[in-house]
Amino acid sequence: MGRSLKSPAVSPDRPEKPPAASAGTRAASRGAGDGAPGPAPIHLRPTAPLAERVLLPGDPGRALALAQTLLSEPRMFNHHRGLWGYTGAARDGLPLTIQATGMGGPSAAIVFSELIALGARSAIRVGTCGALAAALGLGDLVIAHHAICADGTSRALGAGERAGADAALTEALRRCAPGAREGTVASVDLFYEPAAANRPRGAEPRTADFASSALAVEMEAATLFTLGTIAGVSVACILAVSDTFSPDGARRRIEDGALLAAVERMGAAAAGALGG
Repeated sequence: MGRSLKSPAVSPDRPEKPPAASAGTRAASRGAGDGAPGPAPIHLRPTAPLAERVLLPGDPGRALALAQTLLSEPRMFNHHRGLWGYTGAARDGLPLTIQATGMGGPSAAIVFSELIALGARSAIRVGTCGALAAALGLGDLVIAHHAICADGTSRALGAGERAGADAALTEALRRCAPGAREGTVASVDLFYEPAAANRPRGAEPRTADFASSALAVEMEAATLFTLGTIAGVSVACILAVSDTFSPDGARRRIEDGALLAAVERMGAAAAGALGG
């Protein structure tokens, strides 16, 4: 990648009139000031057209890094509430939006709901996860077919025990990331487990609940899969392993350079799956 996550090499919002939207953004640019009907989003303040296909990292810095890597002449789509988003041309010449969701199901639900209302038609979560399968190492990629709904947001949306990714988009991810592991992940609300001294006597770390049923644990996939099913929007998910756990729940974190390399591979695969 070669650039800092804080690199300014992305075009900011400008007061002049934006260029005409292409076919991939025209139907999805209601929030960019074209006067089309529909309620304005509350949390996103679009300053560029939205593409119909979207990558959804959680981290705003990762959205910037992916925009610098994957987009030609990216323009800032949103910076309101620190949820950075960018739209530009992908490698196939068609528009692609990369929009940060923030951390956890509640924030992801707000952002993705507003993107759907603005015209998003397909999306891939590009995030990080903690490994539960012993064979997974730091920097490995995981394609999620299903997510165990161990979070509050997907359940509030009506999900059952599991939520599923779109089959066709997941197959496209498989073709673009042939070395990735595939299977079920667990979506949860907590990033930090209580320390052993603060857990009830005999209680195991929450990650232990899913050790035999999920490859990895993360925080947003179940919510995004559920919203996609409700709205008829294709959603898939690819994750980079950023953490591994010892049997007692102790965490080992990936180094920044290795994470950036994994993000590049993950982003390229996801953009390819969306046709870019």
